[in-house]
Amino acid sequence: MSRYKIMLADDEGIVIDSLKFIIEKEFGDSCAVEFAKTGRSVIELAENYRPDIAIMDIQMPGINGIEAMREIRATNQSVVFIVMSAYDKFDYAKEAIRLGVLEYITKPMEKTRIVAALKKAMEQIDRERDKRSNDLLIREKLETVMPIIESGLVYNLLFQEHFTEDIENYKQLLNLTTDRAYMLAVVCGESQEGNHMTDAVGSSVKLQEHDHTLREALKEAYPGVVLGMSMSNKLPGLVPCKEDQMAYEERIALIERSRELVRELKKRTQISFRIGISAIAPLEEARNSYKEAINALIMTTGSVAHVDDLPIGCAHEETYPLDLEKKLFAEVKNGDAAHAVTTAESYFDVIEERYGDYLMNIRLKVLEFVLYAEHLAYNSGGMRYEFRDRADYLPVVMEMAESAALRKWFADKIGEACRNIGTKASEKSMGAVEAAKAYIRSNYSRDISLDEVSQVVNISPYYFSKIFKEDVGEGFVEYLTGLRMDRARELLNTTEYSMKEICSMVGYADPNYFSRIFKKNVGVTPTEYKQYGTETGKE
Repeated sequence: MSRYKIMLADDEGIVIDSLKFIIEKEFGDSCAVEFAKTGRSVIELAENYRPDIAIMDIQMPGINGIEAMREIRATNQSVVFIVMSAYDKFDYAKEAIRLGVLEYITKPMEKTRIVAALKKAMEQIDRERDKRSNDLLIREKLETVMPIIESGLVYNLLFQEHFTEDIENYKQLLNLTTDRAYMLAVVCGESQEGNHMTDAVGSSVKLQEHDHTLREALKEAYPGVVLGMSMSNKLPGLVPCKEDQMAYEERIALIERSRELVRELKKRTQISFRIGISAIAPLEEARNSYKEAINALIMTTGSVAHVDDLPIGCAHEETYPLDLEKKLFAEVKNGDAAHAVTTAESYFDVIEERYGDYLMNIRLKVLEFVLYAEHLAYNSGGMRYEFRDRADYLPVVMEMAESAALRKWFADKIGEACRNIGTKASEKSMGAVEAAKAYIRSNYSRDISLDEVSQVVNISPYYFSKIFKEDVGEGFVEYLTGLRMDRARELLNTTEYSMKEICSMVGYADPNYFSRIFKKNVGVTPTEYKQYGTETGKE
């Protein structure tokens, strides 16, 4: 069976015969040859014959060779063109290159050039065939065995239903040579409201239709990622790492790549996505890492959240208010004191109504919840742990015979734990903003950027820009410009520096640009300001 299908297109019979003779002599049965002599017949032949290689003459009756190649390329992206022409015209050569022509040979043709061009074309075709074959093998492997193995590893790590030997076996099968990774939490929904996605159930069903698209996109965005099975509207992913900690530049690049992925997935699937990213940790801590990734999404409203940017199952009887318990601790974790206190009071009212005859159990539950809320505050860094601090909790609770007093104590302690968590989160953001403002004040006289300042405070530019504007009330550029304008006015009022010198001293390289910015912000040019000493022009 012939390995290559060759199509010859020339209106001269002697050229066709010569080419056929050369091909048969040099390549024998490895090539099958067909030919056509007009532009229209070449196009028709190409549609039916589907050649691997097309040797085309530009000047043919009817549709010329360039137009014919354009038509053929539209339906056959893999065909390799070799062009022959008696005309060595630049316009033809340029258009031929645009159409992906491998060789451009001028007539009269030389046998050695024809043979060399065909060998080159065959090598290109072989490479493409090998690549397609390998791609198919890889796709078959990914679509059958590998997803099962990957899901097995992620499942075992997240649910901790494994022995060390199991993990090592998975690592060998997946060719994982590292013991560290970060976790992804890919969450989808119809749309985003605050920090959660709407219609989780409907989106999880829709996600199954786009499962292949999502996995391919994740594999491309995070090389080496090991994906679990989707759970409701969430898909966990484990990205192996050799380093113990991600460098700042790598983290910023990862966040930007993830944000672009979210936008692309929205276009391709019509589903909204958010991606939470954990810090790098040992594989055996993957469960906690996944919680980190989820909590990163809970603590912010961005489409992508990295934990390093942020401060960071049981059966129940039917009458137990599990929904209020979950709501309460979600609010506690967010440091949402106002809502958490209200939820705590509602929870107390429900258990008092349903279990009012069991005061001791209510006391124990109240104590359990307060201790756990404070545990969350300790873990967030919002409280300093002192072993003896809670020595009076049990006696105080036991002495309370009236439910109203117990209810108040419960709500107060929950509110206190929330405020400690919220204060810590606010302190990190406020501390970063204050450090950024100090850095800007010290460096405004040179060319500084948002990326530079965000790196100084160790927060990604996207998140830094968000918290800076929330705290200061204006964006980074507006704040920097304001500082420069204040300093420029001071220099104009109190010194005899030239405009060029002042321009340089407040961080601008171009005096004309400085003048335009000054007038836009102050209302007059620097010269007018210097002359009249007013921000509104002549007196």
